[in-house]
Amino acid sequence: MSVQQIRQIWSAMPVRQRVIVGVATLLVFALVLGVTRLASKPSMTLLYAGLDSAAAGDVISALEQRGSPFEVRGGAIYVTSAERDQLRMTLASEGLPANGASGYELLDGLTGFGTTAAMFDAAYWRAKEGELARTIVASANIQTARVHIGNGNTAPFQRNAQTTASISVMTTGAALAADQAQALRFLVASAVAGLSPEDVVVIDGRKGVIGGASGDDIGVENAQETAMREGVQRLLEARVGPGNAVVELRIERISQTESILERRVDPDSRVLIQSETEENTSQSQNGASDVSVASNLPVGDSETGTGGTSNSSQSRESANYDLSEVQREVVRQAGGIARVTVAVLVNGVAEDDSFAPRSDEELGALEQLVASAVGFSADRGDQITLKSMVFEPVNVTGTEAAFQWVNLSSLDLLTLLQMAILAVVALALLIFVVRPVLSRPAPPPLPQIASPALSGEVLETAAEGAAEGSDPASEIPGQAPDADPVQRLRGLISERQDDTVEILRSWLEDRPEQRG
Repeated sequence: MSVQQIRQIWSAMPVRQRVIVGVATLLVFALVLGVTRLASKPSMTLLYAGLDSAAAGDVISALEQRGSPFEVRGGAIYVTSAERDQLRMTLASEGLPANGASGYELLDGLTGFGTTAAMFDAAYWRAKEGELARTIVASANIQTARVHIGNGNTAPFQRNAQTTASISVMTTGAALAADQAQALRFLVASAVAGLSPEDVVVIDGRKGVIGGASGDDIGVENAQETAMREGVQRLLEARVGPGNAVVELRIERISQTESILERRVDPDSRVLIQSETEENTSQSQNGASDVSVASNLPVGDSETGTGGTSNSSQSRESANYDLSEVQREVVRQAGGIARVTVAVLVNGVAEDDSFAPRSDEELGALEQLVASAVGFSADRGDQITLKSMVFEPVNVTGTEAAFQWVNLSSLDLLTLLQMAILAVVALALLIFVVRPVLSRPAPPPLPQIASPALSGEVLETAAEGAAEGSDPASEIPGQAPDADPVQRLRGLISERQDDTVEILRSWLEDRPEQRG
């Protein structure tokens, strides 16, 4: 459609239709402009969320100083996607966002004048707690952390003063694992002199107490069960395939401290520990003589008369024996393994589109592997149950993940909704307003006649021909009498376009007057 024809259609329209078309055109232009503006608006992505009021205020002040566009939605701060990574690095270099705990910078404000030893000690321990909290928050899955240290050296006149500590953390996702809690205890214990890991308590905001001062850590026990279960699972899946084995493992632990004193005496064995031998020998002489004058004489004269001599010998031996004895004392602390129970279920073997249980030989070999993996002990009462059964098929629920050209999850739903509403309104205006107006039939082509005088002559000739019963078009100059009347009229209009326009314009101007 040419510009001249559009002008002719516009001039032929009534005033009401002109107003409707103008308003519709303006609305369509405004909608197209709004959609273009929304499409060109930068998408906002999350910068930080879950910050306290002070830290969030510092981040917003830093963004305002840089002139970076941002939005605050609830407790989250959104920035443009193109600047998010750069802003995070820049704010991190300035120490933002702060975790709410001050570190060793607290000691920078202390001076030698007016600062007592108690004030310095209090500031030192506050700085120590803040630095430990910063180190803990640096972990990937920890959102906030607080550390409290109970220093026993602050009470010098108290006996048996002990240093303790507690750690309170809030994770971003799952609860804190047992090995992570153990690592935090060693971190704090290594940073504080005289503090042992058993005296550090770890508290998770979702799970509760993970470690205590008594050393009874249930999380560590569960971690041991998990490690043994995963080891058996990997061992079985290497043979039966992933997803074809289910392992359940339980460890029964000793809950009481037990002391056993054993004494064994062997009556069949004896040991000589002492031997003593004693011998006694005695000699005696017996004789009979009368007392006379001869008793006082010299010896030679006095040895007269009769007598007797006796000898005696005695021997005694003493031996001491003792029986062999074995004495043993066994002390069992609480927390030791009392019994291990393992239940294993493996899938059958596929045979001709069906499954059959595995053979006894294969199950025996798998049971030996499981026993070696868990440290099976028959004296302890351990039990292993291994069965082969057919698994039931798992019905897949949900939709299968597929490739998408456009990742709708990364788009802003509010922006998409606004664009959809504007597109619907624009489409409705185009269909129900603009299209009906433009789809009206265009007026027939306007004949153009050279001059009003000639047009009068043509009309008079056409009128006379009509009165006489002849074809008016046959009298038109420049056309053959036997030619088609329509073709002759078109040729006349093409030759005299200006006159034809003037005639039609006068007709259009006369119509409102005739109606009035």
